[in-house]
Amino acid sequence: MKTILSVKDLTVNLDGRSILSGLSFELHEGEMLAVIGPNGAGKTVLLRTLLHMLPYQGEITWMEGARIGYVPQRVAADRQLPLSAKDLLNAKARFLKLSQADIERAASLTNLTPELLNTNIGILSGGQFQKVLIAVSLLGQPNVILFDEPTASLDELTEERVYELLHRLKEESGITVVLVSHDLSVVYRNAAMVLCIGNGRPCFGPPKEVLTPQALEALYSAPPKYYQHLREHHGL
Repeated sequence: MKTILSVKDLTVNLDGRSILSGLSFELHEGEMLAVIGPNGAGKTVLLRTLLHMLPYQGEITWMEGARIGYVPQRVAADRQLPLSAKDLLNAKARFLKLSQADIERAASLTNLTPELLNTNIGILSGGQFQKVLIAVSLLGQPNVILFDEPTASLDELTEERVYELLHRLKEESGITVVLVSHDLSVVYRNAAMVLCIGNGRPCFGPPKEVLTPQALEALYSAPPKYYQHLREHHGL
């Protein structure tokens, strides 16, 4: 498999504080990389740095031809504004100079119905709005998508549907996924590789090898018994 992303000795300092230090990893085409760690560990900072939105030291090398989509954890858009889901898609399509066919393709991939597309974003449920954001990220036909906790604040059933959508996009479209997630069961089920950042040294590798009870205890400062239960539940 081709390497689509190579990160070497990545260091990020913001406001005089070290957020990431000496981070190195690689991602291959079609893989899903899960990024885990406690709150404040720098997971969102990592995604924004990979998009060259923040200053950094070290090397970030994307494969030539990489087209990157991004679904942020929070969107600054005021959901009280009289905007429909279609308005959001049309706005980005105009910016990227895309056709109506591109909008229809993104809507189709995320199963957005005409009724939902014409609904005011303030009326959409959390899961529906998340699907709209994913559709917006698919405009331009990216081959890499960065997801920053795409199911934060969603109920368990809606969360499962969003992860099913991400898995389907990966399997059917061959999209490479970088996923920040707080849900270790999702990481065990879907990720080929996992990157742990936070307390102590970062760790990187397949979930079965990296997510040991000892590593998770060090990462989250929690007893390993809970995480051992997760591993056993998923046959790891």
